Amino acid sequence: MVSTRALLARSTRIGAVGAVHLLPVLPPALVRAARGDRAAARRLLYRRLTTLLMRLGPTFVKAGQVLGTRRDVLPAALCDELSVLQDRGDPMTPEQTDRALAEAYGSEAPAEFAEIDPTPVASGSVACVYRGRMPDGAEVALKLRRPGIESTMALDLALMRRGARVMARLPMLRGVPVREVVGNMCGAVFGQLDFDREAENLRRLKENLAVVPRVRVPAVRDDACRPRCLVMEFMPDLDVDVARTMSAAVRKRFATSAMTAIYHMLFVDGFVHCDMHPGNLYFTRGAQVVVLDAGFSVQLTEELRRLFAEFFMNMSIGRGRYCAEIVVRSGTGLRPDADVETFLVKMADLVERSHGLPAREFSLIAFAAEMFDLQRRYGVHAAPELVFPLLSLLVIEGTVRELDPDLDFQELAKPVLMRGLFGRRAAA
Repeated sequence: MVSTRALLARSTRIGAVGAVHLLPVLPPALVRAARGDRAAARRLLYRRLTTLLMRLGPTFVKAGQVLGTRRDVLPAALCDELSVLQDRGDPMTPEQTDRALAEAYGSEAPAEFAEIDPTPVASGSVACVYRGRMPDGAEVALKLRRPGIESTMALDLALMRRGARVMARLPMLRGVPVREVVGNMCGAVFGQLDFDREAENLRRLKENLAVVPRVRVPAVRDDACRPRCLVMEFMPDLDVDVARTMSAAVRKRFATSAMTAIYHMLFVDGFVHCDMHPGNLYFTRGAQVVVLDAGFSVQLTEELRRLFAEFFMNMSIGRGRYCAEIVVRSGTGLRPDADVETFLVKMADLVERSHGLPAREFSLIAFAAEMFDLQRRYGVHAAPELVFPLLSLLVIEGTVRELDPDLDFQELAKPVLMRGLFGRRAAA
């Protein structure tokens, strides 16, 4: 249970850290802007904002990771700065690493490993990743949880929940299940501290995605895992810039494989990796897609998986009215003054306007924003669980658009949708 005093102290600290990091850069930024160098002024502010998110801790870093993929709605310079949050955040100090190893294994030099490189190969918001070698000679990656982050995340998430309660009272959000959506999201984020669950998530993803060509998920080393340390197969030569150096044909294959993997999760298995930002999604020079970090993964209910698949199938063939009816069926209910017929007409129009657009013209975030706006205006309550599959698509959309601006999201989904809607029935 989080105390009110602790929440007040945390919120005060957030305000103080924000003031310390942002206020000093305002005068020099204004000076640069006044001299006509607005780009330099913005870069200074963006860099300091990114540093602030890192200083505020894992919950805020997660928000920055998602925002950094949204090059269609945020300035490219800001996305460039936010990209450091994906796998190049502040590494743990040697003292913190020793403490984390001791907390996980009872020793700063665990006997389970023949060697551990003390320099992290990646630094995330919840953990740092180190390269190690097992006694049998196998190269492994150790995902080691940062010491002491549990209490900070609990406070931040409690503040988010309280903020959701306040937001739910606003007239513009009345009737929208804000508290449920935020509550589900907070539970999923806090669940990333559970490395036993993440190990199981990786096993499931590896098995589920084995049928998707050119997609790899690292194998878990069960003999070395602990509740505070996840040990898995080491994937060499991972570089977030590989895709930029490859030919257009290879980039198109990357985009196709990545989206097919997401579609398979959403429409066939219903087990969804919701955090596939560039720090968790890599492309190799062998034209493979590597999926890492399954801490933020959720299992959709069978009903929601099928409804989601039916929505996309009908969207891919332009059946707007049926898509609108699915939205109503998948919701949590109707407001007393709901105007369902007008909603159906407006939602059908949105689907038909979006049908068949290539990636360069179709924005999922704009589509989702307009859909939710229609639901608010006409009293159709969205299912809180809908945030998870949408999040997985929103996070990866910017990456895929950069790889292949002409990719037809809807056409690519059709064969996977057929397996999700009809293949599972045949196998049952």
